[in-house]
Amino acid sequence: MGLTSGRNDDAPRHGFSQPDPSVMKKAYARWAPVYDLTYRRLTGPGRKAAVAAGVACGRDILEVGAGTGMALQEYPPHCRVIATDLSEHMLRQARRKVLAGPLRHVTGVLVMDGCRLGFRDESFDAVSAQMMITLVPDPEGALDEFARVLRPGGEIILVNHFGADSGPRARLEEAVAPLVSRIGWSSAFRVSRLAAWAKRRGDFTIAEVRPLKPFGFFTLVRLRKAGADRN
Repeated sequence: MGLTSGRNDDAPRHGFSQPDPSVMKKAYARWAPVYDLTYRRLTGPGRKAAVAAGVACGRDILEVGAGTGMALQEYPPHCRVIATDLSEHMLRQARRKVLAGPLRHVTGVLVMDGCRLGFRDESFDAVSAQMMITLVPDPEGALDEFARVLRPGGEIILVNHFGADSGPRARLEEAVAPLVSRIGWSSAFRVSRLAAWAKRRGDFTIAEVRPLKPFGFFTLVRLRKAGADRN
């Protein structure tokens, strides 16, 4: 799970607020030792859904904003997974998981900016980013970079809390915004922003938008790149 902008209480912010990467690194350095304990159960359904979607695309998978590597243990042995994150402290936890597993399908755990990925064009069958896209200063720039390293027919797989554009849920989110902001959540980033990005590019379509159990607070979004049909 990726980085975030800081608050006065250093709580991770899992919404959109033009975060400062330097503050994000400091906050996650403090959160790294207890991150799994805090978020493992809450993010479990999202991890499983994202891994299943990625595996369906092919064996070469990039995890951006992998954090402590909670999702790495979910992948089957035939995959080749590379995990990246901006936080060295978070990735130390991920490396411990890889060594303890041992998770031989994880071929790299690398400190890397999601907006400047150090991989060749069309290197991966899927790019997975969980609890990350709403945390970067330039989400569209990150998506463009994901698209660059993705093979034709592959998918960008996102799991996040996205705000509703309208209706009863949108009104409820607005009403509870002051309360949930205290624990670092926001509903300011909406799926319509992803749809607008895909429309501007022209080579991506939204393959799926699925609220996840148990309460639909998190949503799986699959963005498919035009090209070879992998289904």
